[in-house]
Amino acid sequence: MGTADTLPKLLMHNLKKYGDTKVAIRKKTYGIWKEYTWSDYYQNVKDLSLGLISLGLVPGDKVAIIGDNDPQWHWTQVAVEAACAISLGVFPDATPAEVNYILDHSDAKFAVVKDQEQVDKLLALQGELPKIQKVIYWQSKGLWNYDESILLSFEEAQKLGRSHEAVHPTVFVENVERGQAEDVAVFCYTSGTTGLPKGAMLTHSTLLACSRSWDAVYGLQETDQYLSAVLAAWIAEQWFGITPSLRAGTIVDFAEEPETAAEDTRDISPEILAYSARMWEGTASQIQAKIADSTFLKRLVFGMSLPVGYKMAEMRQERIIPGLFWQSLYRLIDFAMFRPIRDLTGARKARFTMSAGALLSPDIMKYFRALGIKIRQAYGVTEGGWVSCHEEDEFKSETMGRPSTEAQVRISDEGEVLIKGLIVFKGYYKDQKATDEKITDGWFHSGDAGHIDDDGHVIILDRMPDLMELAGGGKFSPSFIEGRLKFSPYIKDALTIGGKDRSYVTAIVNIDFDNIGRWAESRRIAYTTFVDLSQKQEVYALIRKDVERVNKSLPEAARVKRFVNLYKEFDPDEAELTRTRKIRRAYMEERYSNLITVLYGDVGEAVVETDVKYRDGKVGKMSTPIRVTNVGAKQEAE
Repeated sequence: MGTADTLPKLLMHNLKKYGDTKVAIRKKTYGIWKEYTWSDYYQNVKDLSLGLISLGLVPGDKVAIIGDNDPQWHWTQVAVEAACAISLGVFPDATPAEVNYILDHSDAKFAVVKDQEQVDKLLALQGELPKIQKVIYWQSKGLWNYDESILLSFEEAQKLGRSHEAVHPTVFVENVERGQAEDVAVFCYTSGTTGLPKGAMLTHSTLLACSRSWDAVYGLQETDQYLSAVLAAWIAEQWFGITPSLRAGTIVDFAEEPETAAEDTRDISPEILAYSARMWEGTASQIQAKIADSTFLKRLVFGMSLPVGYKMAEMRQERIIPGLFWQSLYRLIDFAMFRPIRDLTGARKARFTMSAGALLSPDIMKYFRALGIKIRQAYGVTEGGWVSCHEEDEFKSETMGRPSTEAQVRISDEGEVLIKGLIVFKGYYKDQKATDEKITDGWFHSGDAGHIDDDGHVIILDRMPDLMELAGGGKFSPSFIEGRLKFSPYIKDALTIGGKDRSYVTAIVNIDFDNIGRWAESRRIAYTTFVDLSQKQEVYALIRKDVERVNKSLPEAARVKRFVNLYKEFDPDEAELTRTRKIRRAYMEERYSNLITVLYGDVGEAVVETDVKYRDGKVGKMSTPIRVTNVGAKQEAE
């Protein structure tokens, strides 16, 4: 690719290489997949870039992008970078307060948003964001009667770009050529698990180094399709979608709507299937729920088939060549049972199935590999880049694979994972103190506890502050317990509580309302609301079985002794989860301190009062009776 050391330069390279001969992007619209060639990609980027320049964008300016995954998101990012400016993503479900903080902190000059919902947020914040000069939207539904001068449609901005080009015909190419590998390409705001989000500055060289790392393991092909399912504002979309498509010429597909992503994935069955851990957990729950709702014969056949799948997955992991009997039996079972499940999940043609973000439970990884979906765990950090991943012939369910070709990894004396290389970010925007705290002698302090095994594989235990101290002085990962609990189709989420000041481990459980609702209806258990269903005695008995299942794999001191079913789901709008659905553990323990006090008391039921934050910003009080259920020795003592 010669001197193609920035994303816009890669776009120019692909224009020359492919032009109108190859599809770059597909978007499902009204049930039909609309295709965009590399010429179309280039034209959309050029027109928008010049349109933004005509509106006053200059090198170094920042442009916020807010919306669901769409071609316009990719085009906007590259258009901004082509003008030697910086893009930043904001999650579409971010509250007005979160949007206000990120846009103000980043000094964003323009905001490119999807629809009326995002426009309304910004219009409401207009007085608080004086730096925003224009809000450009790419979906006009519901906006026809809006006449605010700050608003401009995507098409109108591109039209301005074409007019600008007529007067300045060489400026776009000149801007692209002016870009350098060490220029900051994007701000990627951290999830904010330990405080306010920070703007991590990522250069073109960082993004391309992460892409090279991935390509070295997976061998990307220009015919590979990737369905853009992870949130576009998350760093993972840079790793899996935007950068690889420009660097390797892969095809990026976009679902019609976020709600149709699963159906659209089945429609195209992409070669690259990259989900967050939470998405894989949800998929496993859906498969298990569908099996539970099927006929007795199908449940019987599946129950007999799954052990064979586990056996074959185990032999593959141990690099044992199965005998003729096992090969023949597995082929029969795979054709009759597992292949339809892979087709249902959209993994029928998948060459690479990856999990990123939070740790994925080994139980779930083994389950999918038994079904023939060969998930590989990847470890990456917003600031530390693409660190490690599994290679096809070296899969180990308890590890995150070997360090990538661009990463140096070592473990500090305190057990913290340290990362070095081109994949590491440039620093935090407007926060040199935090940057200095995170980078020492070029080594990035990830904040993750881990170690490296004898085969050179990286093993991540948990966040350093989250490790649970057990009786006797040992430590254990609450995320490990939570991941195994979420393998149940009836548990959507869980928060594990423990520590040196507590005599045993407890848990706050989120039931999966849909799956337990179907389970209750099939047993004629009447219920009205989420609260009512979660507190049913039969539901507690069902959840207790799963807690007991998990306890069997834990050391005695780490076993869950008491739990409650929460009366609501964990909610990012209430700051309980990050926008990438990671638990804000410290905040949660403070928020539910009264409930935790009950868990460590002697009562079997208590009335708990908590604040409820509504979408309009109002705060109310909620009071509800909560059951407390004992498990194991506690249950016997009861």
